[in-house]
Amino acid sequence: MISALSAIGTRLVPALLTAAGVVLITAGLLSYADPTVAGAAPVESAVVETLDPAEAVVSPSPSVPAPSPSGPVSPSATPAGTPPASIVPDPTPKPRRVVATRVVVPALKIDLPVIKGNEGYPLCNVAMYLHTAGSEEKDAFGQPGEGRATYLYGHARDGMFGPIYELAIQKKQAKKMLGMEVQVYTSDLKLHLYEIREYRLHVTDLDGPLSATGEELWLQTSEGPKGTPGKTQLRAFPISVSDADPADAMPKARPVKCG
Repeated sequence: MISALSAIGTRLVPALLTAAGVVLITAGLLSYADPTVAGAAPVESAVVETLDPAEAVVSPSPSVPAPSPSGPVSPSATPAGTPPASIVPDPTPKPRRVVATRVVVPALKIDLPVIKGNEGYPLCNVAMYLHTAGSEEKDAFGQPGEGRATYLYGHARDGMFGPIYELAIQKKQAKKMLGMEVQVYTSDLKLHLYEIREYRLHVTDLDGPLSATGEELWLQTSEGPKGTPGKTQLRAFPISVSDADPADAMPKARPVKCG
């Protein structure tokens, strides 16, 4: 173990270890790297680079409507001695949670289906979302439109998040990613647009996304062969939300075990 997470991360350690299955510091994810990437990057202290606010696209963040308040329903008055009426279960099924289904970074030619993170070594040919449970009520990480951090990760391989790795290892070239657009499609047939405004190199914890207080998107990939501790994280902020064609939003995922 490299270090402990922040106070928030610490409270989530057991769940992160169980659900993510990949251990970075306390989350499984960050301990895994791409075994096909040649040459491990030297371990350095984390580097954070942000987009100059003057260069950022100023757009309102998509608001997440609050649920309509509803007070407790008072039972109708029943004459004394009258047996209670049978309780009829509500036949209406609960809506399924909206999740990310596809991630596209046009400038880097990244286009991947997104699936739920597994409990072992990350799969290939897809990106995965981190879904570790932070409590019985909600996960530690969110999905687009939930007003929290959505965390997507993938291997640093060709056809996956390899282009992020190629720029990140050159350091000076990493700045080119600032201002790039990221498209995330969701299962409710929406297209969420984000702008990359920060990159972080040699990261060994999940403190950043766990401390998010609003809508954010985080992308993670490796910095070297399996066992390389540091990871690259890209932090993006919302620009807009629009309707999407089902054919675009629901790609067929064909994950495979990485060889």
